[in-house]
Amino acid sequence: MVMIQGAPVADATRAGGRAVTDAPRPRDPGGAAPAGVGPVPETVEVPDPLIKIRTVDLFYGASQALKGISLDIPRCQVTAFIGPSGCGKSTLLRCLNRMNDLIEGVTIKGSIHIGDLDIYAPGVDPTALRKRVGMVFQKSNPFPKSIFENVAYGPRIHGMNNRKELADIVEKSLTRAGLWEEAKDRLDHSALELSGGQQQRLCIARALAVDPEVLLMDEPCSALDPVSTARIEELLFDLKKRYAIVIVTHNMQQAGRVSDYTAFLLEGNLVEFNATERMFTKPSLKKTEDYITGRFG
Repeated sequence: MVMIQGAPVADATRAGGRAVTDAPRPRDPGGAAPAGVGPVPETVEVPDPLIKIRTVDLFYGASQALKGISLDIPRCQVTAFIGPSGCGKSTLLRCLNRMNDLIEGVTIKGSIHIGDLDIYAPGVDPTALRKRVGMVFQKSNPFPKSIFENVAYGPRIHGMNNRKELADIVEKSLTRAGLWEEAKDRLDHSALELSGGQQQRLCIARALAVDPEVLLMDEPCSALDPVSTARIEELLFDLKKRYAIVIVTHNMQQAGRVSDYTAFLLEGNLVEFNATERMFTKPSLKKTEDYITGRFG
């Protein structure tokens, strides 16, 4: 049973040992911090935010991985999370579709809204949330099925079984992922026959097949060759016309090329959040400059 503001709540959201509790009063990015939260990072307001993260703390057992994170993520733009290994960027990304629910002993405080939905409110179905928030992982993970069935998997588990409708979704998703022309004549072939870069684009198509609002990408190019990486990066410019995209990357050049906004995290803190062009040419803090220019990390 989860305790919220000191009172037992029987139906509070709980999964896989994860508890959600109320945080101190949220602050707006750039506003005054509640007592005990720590210094307010350098931030910029974004136009038309889709995701609002407010004062998010996350603990793995007794170890705190995120410390009072607050920022807004805009629609139809690419937002990059950067920082050295272990800074919390992938943990923060996984908060956005509640993948951390699957980790035993995780506790989250604060709030995250996608549109009008408080995604950690009691009664929110994580499976339904992940239909709105698709995810592409660091290593491509196609199912041992045909190309067609990989893309059709999501719509099928959400109840769609009409073959013509599924075929339309598969074509549309593969087209948006830049893979249709390469795959249209072998849809019944195993997805495992595709190259590494093609498999990653297939995973993107699979995420797009359920028509999400948000696409999360956790270092999607780290295992790819330069040519495949360039294809994925080119794809992002087209995808952001339809989706809010959040990408975790260790590659500063990639962040500079593909993102519109960048959040720099360090030791679980949000150090700076700004338009990418501004951050990479005139960062507000020396700590940000030192990381971007390779002095540490």
